[in-house]
Amino acid sequence: MLELELVPERSLGTEHWEFVLGMHFSQSVAIIQSQVGVIRGVQVLYSDVNPLAVDIVINMPQDGIRLIFDPVAQRLKIIEVYNMKLVKLKYCGAWFNSPEVPPSIEQVEHSFGATHPGLYDSERQMFALNFRGLSFYFPIDSKFEPGYAHGLGSLQFPNGASPVVSRTTIYHGAHHSQTNSSDGAVIGVTAPELPLSCYYSHLYLSRCDVLRDRHRTTGIRLHLYTEGATRTLEPARKGLTRCIIFGERCQDVARALGAPSRVFYKAEDKMRIHSPQARRRHYAAKSDYFFNYFTLGLDVLFDARTQKVKKLVLHTNYPGHYNFNMYHRCEFHLPVPPERSASDKLIDVSPPPVVVSAYSRWEQVAGALRPAERPVVLNRASSTNTTNPFGSTFCYGYQDIIFEVMPNNYIASVTLYHVEVPEWVAEEPAAAGCRRAVGDVA
Repeated sequence: MLELELVPERSLGTEHWEFVLGMHFSQSVAIIQSQVGVIRGVQVLYSDVNPLAVDIVINMPQDGIRLIFDPVAQRLKIIEVYNMKLVKLKYCGAWFNSPEVPPSIEQVEHSFGATHPGLYDSERQMFALNFRGLSFYFPIDSKFEPGYAHGLGSLQFPNGASPVVSRTTIYHGAHHSQTNSSDGAVIGVTAPELPLSCYYSHLYLSRCDVLRDRHRTTGIRLHLYTEGATRTLEPARKGLTRCIIFGERCQDVARALGAPSRVFYKAEDKMRIHSPQARRRHYAAKSDYFFNYFTLGLDVLFDARTQKVKKLVLHTNYPGHYNFNMYHRCEFHLPVPPERSASDKLIDVSPPPVVVSAYSRWEQVAGALRPAERPVVLNRASSTNTTNPFGSTFCYGYQDIIFEVMPNNYIASVTLYHVEVPEWVAEEPAAAGCRRAVGDVA
């Protein structure tokens, strides 16, 4: 049985680890993985069809705890203890829920002090006792339903019995008006910003602007934030902006973004079969490598011969994808000008650019851009486990961009690759280069 400290409006955990409101989904998973054998039987619940409308939930049924994450921000917004008998809880060093100390209304008032009268939900037949950032729920039989709102104290129970807490929720803010929509989302609760205690000296991304020159990508502009310090040496959020341009060397990228989370060498390229014979021999003599920045949702691919940036991969981190939980979501903004039609060329009118983001549906993007080439089917699998439970994705090439699309029509990743175009060479067709470059999506 877990023995946990409860901090209203903040966290639930021990002196060694804690689930903090506002922390990213991957950070919570890392805590659970570090407690193998202590926390068991973990379930991850999400929606394949509506990943942005239904909350992501980590359920720990053997401990009676549920962690609810905002589906867009992917940060923790509610900590719920739904089975009080499976866990021991204390507040300010004193136990208020354990096998020896039942969480009755008297015990809650003794541990947390006075508050406003509880609110009665006639549909659920339950009283909610609310503190700032914390709510306790007491089941009440319909025959004891109060006729007026004087709280739990107005109820008369036989034999001096007192209601016992059946569920506890920790949230951010003074009020908690939780309701569930028809699709399962928790309405009325928003996830707080990433707390400073969860920065861990890493860089995090606010926005990524893709820099374009006509029909070619030149690089990206990253709006970042990390932990800084005020004049009084108090920790504070610090913002900064960095640019990564195609053709920069690995030293320039490391200077701008710091050391990567991981360096990955491309020892094997399964898409090399789609390359011309000369390019196959060319790649066999060297190994390109990635700088993986997990908290930025970004991969930077360097050419092994020139040590320069030649590809950028932006990840959206949707549940149901093979790489889910490896990256934070990259909040990119990608303006893509559609190819001009024959009528546009006659009147010399350029259609407005299509702005693609991490939340765009491919059916809308494809309807505006009309990519000409058929997709390449990509099925990821590790060397130790050749099965992929999430299925294949589809890669569409357009100009110098590869869109990796999931079966639910959401974009899993965007690959931007550098194309050297001499002045005397006309611009490439809209879909050229997809097959020779799609192998670098992973």
